[in-house]
Amino acid sequence: MYAYLLDVLLRFGHIVFGVAWIGLLYYFNFVQTEYVKVADDGAKSDVMQKLAPIALWWFRWAAMFTFLTGLILLGWIMSQQRFSLGITLGALMETLMMLNVWLIIWPNQRIVIGLDEGDKAAAAPKAGLASRTNTLFSLPMLYFMVASVPSPLLSVNGGVWGGDMSPTALVIVLSIVVLIEANAIWGKMMDAIQSVRAVITSSLILTVIMAGVVHYA
Repeated sequence: MYAYLLDVLLRFGHIVFGVAWIGLLYYFNFVQTEYVKVADDGAKSDVMQKLAPIALWWFRWAAMFTFLTGLILLGWIMSQQRFSLGITLGALMETLMMLNVWLIIWPNQRIVIGLDEGDKAAAAPKAGLASRTNTLFSLPMLYFMVASVPSPLLSVNGGVWGGDMSPTALVIVLSIVVLIEANAIWGKMMDAIQSVRAVITSSLILTVIMAGVVHYA
């Protein structure tokens, strides 16, 4: 009973922070960014000076606590011998997303909203690319996390999906993740993630590709 309650509490905490983080990620990408494109100068100024700092505070700390609770949960899962490569891949994408928030999005957004001196014209695209990349990662990350929960419907690997992932599948999926993250750091905005519709579609496609590789490669 103790182990079960601890498991539930760890998952609950991780999910609560995750909902806040990914919810704000979608807000920035699907709502605020699109609003700023059509808003008048007065409204844009109000968003940047009053709304964005508050939203970014919740956003970055939700990301941090999602990561920290996930790290604790991962340690607990490993101690219970329910570890799988599926969980590892989800955790890897979550870690990269958190690092994107703190090392790319937040420093550049500080310039955009006027907290730091700098080139706003250069900072905005960097923050935007990292944010779009996190949105691209979000669905496969969530899929791997959910699909890796032990299920009595699976008759192999103790009911843990992704437990029998082949080395080939691991290399393919890791290569995809590394290439996407490299573009977030050194690349440029691509058509596949530039618009809201494009990034949602691309994230769904990426989820299907990664899941297919893990299942069949």
